[in-house]
Amino acid sequence: MMSKLKFLVLGFSFTLFAFSFALTCFAQPITSAELISNAKIYNGKAVNFSGEVIGDVMRRASFAWININDGNNAIGVWIRLELTKDIVYTGSFKSRGDRVEVTGIFNRACLEHGGDLDIHAQALRKINSGRMVPEHVNIDKINLSLIFLGVLCLVLILTKLMRK
Repeated sequence: MMSKLKFLVLGFSFTLFAFSFALTCFAQPITSAELISNAKIYNGKAVNFSGEVIGDVMRRASFAWININDGNNAIGVWIRLELTKDIVYTGSFKSRGDRVEVTGIFNRACLEHGGDLDIHAQALRKINSGRMVPEHVNIDKINLSLIFLGVLCLVLILTKLMRK
């Protein structure tokens, strides 16, 4: 009788845990401004955060650091390395980063990582792929530079002639 009761309690607990995890996976993403301004409230809680992956995927043994920018702020995310396999583009001057959504535990001052604000990701979902950003050459700037170079050469020549 007692083992059946334990089994039912354990099964019920697991079901509640799985249901609550599923709800956090599909919850509306929270903004970085909300996380930062209400850090005490969200500390230690599961959050859903989305944005563009910027910088590099910084590998650390079987984990990695990624930075996710939601347009206002970037938040560091500590994530298992295998979850980063779908990240192809990271935001820089030459590319737009992949847009991702992470679900994980928010830390106001993570003791494991020197007291920094971070998210320990449990899941990552790619929303949109990034892309390379073509570099546009501004012809007006090139022409203006050539004019200034010509004026500089003319000034140097005139200065040399005036000294003789």
